[in-house]
Amino acid sequence: MLRAYIFVETKPGTSLEVVKRIKSKVREVVQADAIYGRFDVIIMLETPDFETLHNILYNVIEKDPDIVHTETSLVLREIE
Repeated sequence: MLRAYIFVETKPGTSLEVVKRIKSKVREVVQADAIYGRFDVIIMLETPDFETLHNILYNVIEKDPDIVHTETSLVLREIE
């Protein structure tokens, strides 16, 4: 199992809506929250492999109209 943290910058005032949409569209979401700071949203995903993560990032998350920018960090250990 692969765990990733996705840091998201959204259009102003849209972070709560982005969290709701991502949670409803992506079953691999473990946690998603609107946050204050450099980024507006943080999403934690657990996927079986890198290909699944890639598909979620580029076919779902990056296509959200209110998302401006993302940065993804991968956990270095395998989740059991």
